[in-house]
Amino acid sequence: MGKPTGFLEFERKTAPKQRADERKKHFGEFEYTLPVVQAQEQGARCMDCGTPFCMSGCPLGNLIPTWNDLVYRNDWRDAIDQLHATNNFPEFTGRTCPAPCESSCVLAINAPAVTIKSIENAIVDRAFAEGWITPEPPSFRTGKRVAIVGSGPAGLAAAQQLNRAGHSVTVFEKSDRLGGLLLYGIPNFKLSKSVVERRIEQLRAEGVKFQTNTDVGTKFPAWRLQREFDAVVLAIGSSVERDVPLEGRELDGIYPAMEYLTQQNRIDCGEAIQPEERINAEGKNVIVIGGGDTGADCIGTANRQGALSVTQFDIHLRPPEASEFNTSWPHVPAVLMDSSSHEEGCERMFTMVTQRFVGDTKGNVVAIEAARLNRKARPEERAAPHLIKGDKVLIPADLVLIAVGFSYPEYQLLRQLEVETTKTGKVAVKPGGYTSQQGIFAAGDCTRGASLVVWAIAEGRSIARSVDEYLMGESALPDPLRETVVIDHDAILTI
Repeated sequence: MGKPTGFLEFERKTAPKQRADERKKHFGEFEYTLPVVQAQEQGARCMDCGTPFCMSGCPLGNLIPTWNDLVYRNDWRDAIDQLHATNNFPEFTGRTCPAPCESSCVLAINAPAVTIKSIENAIVDRAFAEGWITPEPPSFRTGKRVAIVGSGPAGLAAAQQLNRAGHSVTVFEKSDRLGGLLLYGIPNFKLSKSVVERRIEQLRAEGVKFQTNTDVGTKFPAWRLQREFDAVVLAIGSSVERDVPLEGRELDGIYPAMEYLTQQNRIDCGEAIQPEERINAEGKNVIVIGGGDTGADCIGTANRQGALSVTQFDIHLRPPEASEFNTSWPHVPAVLMDSSSHEEGCERMFTMVTQRFVGDTKGNVVAIEAARLNRKARPEERAAPHLIKGDKVLIPADLVLIAVGFSYPEYQLLRQLEVETTKTGKVAVKPGGYTSQQGIFAAGDCTRGASLVVWAIAEGRSIARSVDEYLMGESALPDPLRETVVIDHDAILTI
């Protein structure tokens, strides 16, 4: 703890952002890096608790008090080493993670939490700017070959860990570009594609091989994975979206959220989309069905395309403005949270249930008929939710985006590999990520369901340990999901 009184002297400050009216004019990142002096002050607010709940709140077990103190002391070079000791891609989590570590911060009991996420981003951005992040190829090769299907955060984390352990790693990606969810799922204004690409170039330089436009199970037969590789990691995500199969669903102007977001991301990558294929919100009344992160991404994208209005339907009860003590620390507080997209302009309608889609004579959607859902606010009043009789509204809609979550991964490859799935359609895994088939492992959203980037990276690192043990009989790789992190500031193993 560099400054025992830091949490008393300095107020919480997060990284500055471009004004909402300005950032809506472009699709680039709008959050700036925390200035050095402010980052040091925020690092000084960390109390270096005897029991660092922030580390427990982080799936990666990040050594948060350690690198907070290093930033305060202006030792940025050591700070990035400590950050990389547990997180392969802190620039991804620093930009996209909702920071459960901050909810777990002990200071958050009665004061604003340490701005952990902003400090993390400041460390890695400075490290790239200073040239401290360079390829780290292995000093030896084991002779073992590993195939990884999917180049999202779980696949990339597993690839880097296994490659650095000396195995020859090939990553297969069905799309034309690498990055999976990071590239095509998350909007450019939250995570610039250049940020993803520079990490992929690092992995290339370290010896990881990539094959794009390779849909394993079709263009690349599944049996070749088992014949040509000593181990296989499935990091295929959870890509089958839930739908809203109601009257009028066939109307033009209704799209799954990921189709909409992916198209805009392709445009941001420089791809030309034919005008007749464009899903464009310009001048339209947009309704987003779904109150999660994907819905928020749709809101931000629609605003940047010039939507006339944006309305979000959320089936849940509106959260309170302030949290009750028993619903907050060390858990994520149950309070109303506005994302950056909401700040840019959006009407949020809670407890709203879509009843039907209304179209015109040309087959285009023009409105949504919706109703209010009666939900009891207090636990003692729990009852089955029901529609409020007679409380129906008709809301204009020229573009409807369905963002109600994801169900399970695509099954074609799983069937060919004869990998068992759970009752909910996810890949069934044993502790350590072992599937029902010997030598085949799975990690990320395909086992967990749609989740956070930080969880995907953690599972990628964890699966790498399991694969290494399977191939070599033992492993020195870390496993954030089954190890208790013990901080030794003088002996941190960086893999």
